[in-house]
Amino acid sequence: MTIPDPQHRLTCHCGTVELRLHLADGLNTARRCDCSFCRRRGAIAATVRSGELEVVRGAQNLTLYQWGTGTAQHWFCATCGIYTHHRRRSNPNEYGVNVGALEGVNPSELGEIPWSDGVNHPSDR
Repeated sequence: MTIPDPQHRLTCHCGTVELRLHLADGLNTARRCDCSFCRRRGAIAATVRSGELEVVRGAQNLTLYQWGTGTAQHWFCATCGIYTHHRRRSNPNEYGVNVGALEGVNPSELGEIPWSDGVNHPSDR
């Protein structure tokens, strides 16, 4: 699926949290991860470079979850529980954003989404 305008809006389910972001590569970077956390969450994530994501509304309502090395930072709406975005462990200069929370995107229309091997994470070697 091609997004004609790389500027995008992402919201949680209840609308308390809103992000504005730039998808420089559209949804070409969309993927799933099979690490212990992501496979339970089940979200499709797309890449946003650091500096191209802005919390427009609801920053005070974002809850942070970290574990292990603490490098990856996963944010969720404290009201509705929707995962909005995370800072990547594999590249802390990038964010992964929840494709299912992007305005105007229906993940069921994306077709086959590739998987990343998070079980054998490069930072674990």
